[in-house]
This record gives sequence, structure tokens and C-alpha cells, in this order.
Amino acid sequence: MISGIHSALSGLTAIQKKIESNANNVANVNTDGYKKTRVTMHEQEPQGIEAVVQQIQTPGPMVYEQTSGGETMVEKSNVELGEELPGMMLSRRFFQANLKTLQVEDEMLGSLLDIKS
Repeated sequence: MISGIHSALSGLTAIQKKIESNANNVANVNTDGYKKTRVTMHEQEPQGIEAVVQQIQTPGPMVYEQTSGGETMVEKSNVELGEELPGMMLSRRFFQANLKTLQVEDEMLGSLLDIKS
């Protein structure tokens, strides 16, 4: 596969995992005991990006809730919307940048093929 296209596609795949992780975290912000996930990006050889998903085990806030057995301490989700929403906006821009890389590579290949013919 052509290196520019391969790099852009691996970047798109990694960012897609990051967006899925953010969306899952936001969807579970009110789920008691939910542990958020984080995606870290690692360089691949000879080029490209690999996304690694990890669950963050820090405890969520503990609150008293009324249950049928009386008041009980319940651990809430450890997701912070103040972290997730800016992360999603950044991921959107990263995705757009990788799409632009694919477009430029496509234009370059088209030009090269026009020159060859």
C-alpha cells in the first residue's frame, strides 16, 4: 500500500477508536460504577498509528442514595464531561486532517497517472 495512504488510514482508524471511546464514556456518564476508557496513540514501524484502549480504574465520587434497605453509599461514574467534550472536538479536527491527507494523496496520484499517460 502507498505510504501516505497507509499513514492516513491508520490515523483515521486510531481516531475512530478514540471517538468511540469518548462516545461510550459520555453515554455512561450517569451509570453507577462505570469506569471510563482512554485511548493512547503509539507510533508503528515503519509508519502509522496504533490505538490502545485502557480502562481507567480511578474511583468515581461516592454519594449516599436512598434504597429499599435505607441509605447506601454508591460509587458513581468516573467520567468527567469537561474532559470528554473537548477531547471529542479535538478528535473531530484530527479526523478532518487525516481526510485531507487522503485527498491530497489522491490528487497527487491522479496527477502522476495523468503525466504517465
